[in-house]
Formats: sequence, C-alpha cells, structure tokens
Amino acid sequence: MSNATDRAYELGFRTVDTEYADRQLPVEGTVPSWLSGALIRNGPGRFEFGGKRATHWFDGLAMLRRYGFADGTVSYTNRFLRTDAYAAADTGHGAAEFATGDDSFRRPLRWLRSLGPPEPTDNATVHVAQLGEHFVALTEAPRRIAFDPVTLETRGEFRWRDDIPEHLATAHLQVDPNREETIGYSTEFGLSPMYHFYRIPNGRAGRRHVATVPAAGPGYVHDCSITESHIVIVETPLRIAMAKALVPWTDGFLDLLEYDEAATTRFIVVDWDTESLAATLETSPFFTFHHVNAYEDDDELVLDLVAFDDDQIVRALTFDALSEDGFAAAPDGRFVRFRLHPGEGRVRRSERYDGGMELPTVPKPVRGRQYRYAYAQATDRKGANGLVKLDVERGTATEWWERGVYVEEPRMVRRPGGTAEDDGVVIATALDTKQERSMLLVFDAETVVERARAPLPHAVPFGFHGRFFPAV
Repeated sequence: MSNATDRAYELGFRTVDTEYADRQLPVEGTVPSWLSGALIRNGPGRFEFGGKRATHWFDGLAMLRRYGFADGTVSYTNRFLRTDAYAAADTGHGAAEFATGDDSFRRPLRWLRSLGPPEPTDNATVHVAQLGEHFVALTEAPRRIAFDPVTLETRGEFRWRDDIPEHLATAHLQVDPNREETIGYSTEFGLSPMYHFYRIPNGRAGRRHVATVPAAGPGYVHDCSITESHIVIVETPLRIAMAKALVPWTDGFLDLLEYDEAATTRFIVVDWDTESLAATLETSPFFTFHHVNAYEDDDELVLDLVAFDDDQIVRALTFDALSEDGFAAAPDGRFVRFRLHPGEGRVRRSERYDGGMELPTVPKPVRGRQYRYAYAQATDRKGANGLVKLDVERGTATEWWERGVYVEEPRMVRRPGGTAEDDGVVIATALDTKQERSMLLVFDAETVVERARAPLPHAVPFGFHGRFFPAV
C-alpha cells in the first residue's frame, strides 16, 4: 500500500473517543451566506467492543455527525446514539450483526426454530431521515432510533403503528419532492419470502401499504428508485440463505449471503397509482448497492445505478481486506443505464461513464425526473477518493482530486431561487491523511471548483450516508 492508503486505513477506521457539541470550525475560503441548514451524516464511530475489534466496516457503533451552516459559518457536532447496542458494547457484544461474530449472531437460528423474528440490533448506523416531526437514524435491521436534529441527543426508539411485516428494512427511504411522499420497502423471510412496499405522506410519521411482491431468494436489496408513477427495486443474485443460520460456525449476516452466478438480476416495478406489480424484468447477473436516479421516457423506464460485476465489493470491505490493500482491493462501481420496457419485458443496458464511482446523488428537484447532472464519490485512483460530476446527457465528467484526501458521499444543495439544475453547491466530508483530520468541503456545483474547507478537530471514521436539512 502507499503511505496515503496506509494512513487512510489507520485514520478512517479508528475509534473516535471525543464528542463535540456545536464546535465552530475555522473556514478556509468562502461558504456562501445563503447556505443555511444542516448536513447530518451517519456512520460508525467505534470498532472495539470489550477488547474485541469488529471485522467489517458495517459493524461499527453508530455515531451521528452534524455540520451546521449559517451566514458563512460552519459548526460541528458528533454524538454516539445511546442505544442498547451502545450500552452493551463494553461487555464485548458487537454493535451490529453483519460480519463480526459473537453469540448475538445466532438470532437467525432462533428465528428458524421459533418461526418468529429475532430481536434485531438497534445500532442504526447507515442513514438518517425525517418522518413528520421525527428525525430518525436508520439501518437495515427493522429498528429506528429518533434523535434531536440540533444536539443529536438520542430520543428513543421510533416505532411504526402498523402491521407491515419486516425482517429486513431499507435504510434508503426515497423522498419524492414532486408528490411530497416518501417511499420505502421491507423484506419478509419465510417459506414464501416477500417484499412489501409502503408510502409515507409528507409531514406524517405513519406509513401505508402499497404492494406486496414475491421475492426470489430473497435477494439482498439495498436501495430503490422512484419515477413519476413507479417504484423500482433491483433484486440481485446475492441471496440471503437463511438455512445457513443452522450451521454452527455461521457468525453474522455476511455468512448468510450467497452469490448465485447462474441467477439473473430482477427489476421489480411497482405502479404506485394502482398500487400493484407492473412488471418483473430480468437481465444478466450483476450487483448493486446504490441507485443514481430514474425517470420515465415514453413507454420505458430509465434506471441509472452503480453496478458491480458480482458481490466482491461486499467481501472487500472486511478489515482483513482493507488492512492489506486499503480501498484498492475493492472493485470500482460503474455508472450503468438500464432502459426497462415493462410492456415488452425488454431490458437494454449501456455504460455511461467508465470511471469508478459510488455514493451517488442528484439535485433534489430532479429526483424521479429526467435530469442532466449527478454527483458521486470518485474511486478509481490510489491514495485518494475524489468528487465527480457527471453530465449524463453528454456522457462527460468533471472531477476533483487531491492526493491523500478521501472524499465521502457528496450532497448537492440548490441555491434558493436558482433555476439551473447545477446552480448551487456540493458539500462533502473528507479525510485529509496529510493533516490527520477530517474536513468539510464546499464546491461550486457548476464548475466543481473548491470554494471552502473547514477542518475538524479530529479524524472521523469513514461514514455512510446523510441528508441536508434546510429547515434545521
């Protein structure tokens, strides 16, 4: 590994001991005065539990990070979620159940024997969302933790008051700014596994069932897309083999995943006006975590996502793999466009950008609509992660890189009153291995020129996802 890669692993997966409250950050450059609100991100902050270390990035203890913007200033708050997992961490029990092994990972075995769901982890470390007046931290286990959006103090568990089954939940709730609804789905295990789709009206904290669709496997489904009239999930050949929970050496959820190279990848399309299955289409096998965007084009659905040839990316994020080669061991995701024709059952695939990328986002007003620009983490250079802006109409890209700097998930924020799709800024956190600390970066969304950076007082472990809340 290069020295920068060595430092990225050491700093990016090192436990944080200090929590800061409303710490004002020094700003180099200029943060636009119109940028007002907060970027709230989620991710692991602790990797040791009672003398044991987690074995996978996904198994760290949840810590929220808040970056507040007002009148050109930036403030920083970080706080661990005070959950059952947090309370049990010092006893040696892992915070999550993805790969790190201990007795708590026998829960799938108990589920099979009792024919009832186990008590899942409350280590909500993946994403955040606003549900009515509630701000919640999310993971793929069906437990959600409410928190204060200003102080990040834990407010307790958020529970749905409905009977929609969920043994796995989505952490990627999709907000449609046009319909003013939020869309989600859950996975139900059993002899006849199912996917359940639901909708949450804007300003409400309750959900309503939309449709139930049979699952094959079931597959591991991480994200979804919305268009004007449809919801799309991608069921990959990475199957959840619940029968493997009976094997005594099964440690965690990772051991239950099997990639079936002989299986197809399925696109499941739900019509959210008729609240029914519109189509199931199949194509050659591939794996995906994250969608870019989707929209309707006459009789076709255009679905853009980050695709991998297989599930190697999941295994490449174990600490054994990362400690040897850093992120260089992880395959690069590619921007791929699928054109789905539900009426004819046809799927067409095309490569839209040949650079490595992950953690994509598009400007909020064009989500679920035809669009031109997408922003993502650029991943295909050693010793750094960059920022890439894709022009999906022209098939071109503009990139920003700095040696030794590892950019995380970007978020595009439109300038109030702006009319152009890329009129605004892109904000992203990054790890600066040279300075041995993290920082908040602000870019011009049109040119991808850096406008400002605000160094943090410490190095924050690599996180996953976040949202910008202008009203916070």
